[in-house]
Amino acid sequence: MFAKIISAGIYGVQGFKVETEIDSSTGFPAFNMVGALSKEARESRFRVGTALKNSGYTIKPKRYTVNLSPAGINKDGTGFDLSIAVAVLLSDGIIKSETADIIKNYAFIGELGLNGEIKPVKGVLPMAVELKKCGVQGIVTAAENAEEAALSEIPDVIGVSELKVLIGILKNRESFYSYERHKPLSMGSEESYDIDFCEVRGQNYMKRAVEIAASGGHNILISGPAGTGKTMIASRIPTILPRLTREENIKISEIYSICGLLPHDRPLLSRRPFRAPHHSVTPAALAGGGINACPGELSLASKGVLFLDELPLFSQNTIEILRQPLESKRITVTRLKGVFDYPADFLFAAAMNPCPCGFFPDRERCRCTDNQIRAYQSRLSKPVMERIDICAKTRIPSFDELRKEADGECSARIRERVEEVRERQKKRFEKIRGAGTTLQDSRDNADVKGVLNGELGASMTLEICRLGYREEEFLKDIFNKKGLSVRLYHKVLRLARTIADMDKSDDIGLGHLAEAVGLRNGDEGILNNGNR
Repeated sequence: MFAKIISAGIYGVQGFKVETEIDSSTGFPAFNMVGALSKEARESRFRVGTALKNSGYTIKPKRYTVNLSPAGINKDGTGFDLSIAVAVLLSDGIIKSETADIIKNYAFIGELGLNGEIKPVKGVLPMAVELKKCGVQGIVTAAENAEEAALSEIPDVIGVSELKVLIGILKNRESFYSYERHKPLSMGSEESYDIDFCEVRGQNYMKRAVEIAASGGHNILISGPAGTGKTMIASRIPTILPRLTREENIKISEIYSICGLLPHDRPLLSRRPFRAPHHSVTPAALAGGGINACPGELSLASKGVLFLDELPLFSQNTIEILRQPLESKRITVTRLKGVFDYPADFLFAAAMNPCPCGFFPDRERCRCTDNQIRAYQSRLSKPVMERIDICAKTRIPSFDELRKEADGECSARIRERVEEVRERQKKRFEKIRGAGTTLQDSRDNADVKGVLNGELGASMTLEICRLGYREEEFLKDIFNKKGLSVRLYHKVLRLARTIADMDKSDDIGLGHLAEAVGLRNGDEGILNNGNR
């Protein structure tokens, strides 16, 4: 007898619908599974058989053939166990026709323990989102995954902890409909942070630079002597970024669901990510991929902040991986099992000391040789440095600044200004889109709603960042004296546009350009120390 049950799998960061097909026939008893299956997926036949036996039902001595369609797409994980078990029950006639008509439009996702326990699996949220798009009516999954699945707002979510209980539910229509359902979670109250910018003392210039970066989506490199608060400042950037929308929250939670990093007590994140991998991180861990393809740190930081502390200590291969994501906001990873396109839409922040000991250019304290300093700074290639918008330096605060009471602006007030500036950018892009402007490059061809100044493509930069005669002459002089590349020229224009937006100015003035150029001066020492 043939039976079919809906399930789902993960490819990259997207869920995809899977149809569990089973055919039972007379012949030599066997349980064959066909298709592109990982080892753990193929072993589900052993888990399913034992779980059914320990739940009060023994598989009949028949020849079972199971196909997970589409067979050509590789299917990883143990989440197909539940759909296979239900398909067996359906093909053997244990599930009556009245219930079979209902569950044909339900998906079953979960791992089975040998004792019949239904265990949670990774990636239920993106699976549920895709199943809803496919018109699936509901999902039956492990009780621990039910709230996560409900976030997709799929019409019906049933969480069950034991296969024995599920078999009882599926016996008839009344028991199926009377079982408890899970409702979608609301966003809830915003989580508070236990850190705040008012705790940062004596770094007003750096706080201004960070506010500009957050307002326009500009990447930032913080350099300066050891112990001057570089990490402290960077860790507080999420506290001034705009509040998450529900759509952003779902997108972030999907990635964390795939990686198994969602909190057990609350499947919906309410903070922007702040990822700070150690400098020993491998290129694969940063970019994503692996034997069982999984998003890396770049994707886990999406909609938040990726912070690389002590940037020159990262391996050169790891640093160079940043080239594509910092431009395209995505990263494409090619592995044996396929080509995966991961999101990498983060604000990049990095910190570095001026030398290995951290005290250069104070020669009374710095004992590094010129060759050591040159070798340390030359780890950062010019192409990577040119993808960073702001290069600002911290200074050593005075004793009085450290001892005085906290009187700096709190994160909440800075966030209000950042949100105002981003709303100004949003309205500008909506106006341009409404005017039907012809956009040239790949970034410009994207939907411009909500696009930040730091994400503008070349043609949009020239269109939005128009200059007057005096400003044009000023920037021309800077361009010739400093030998700016085309990329840096555009970055200065985008920075100036953000600074003008912060001043609520429709036009870019000389002051805005001068500050933008000043925010790029921090990289001169690095690029002039033997850097490629």
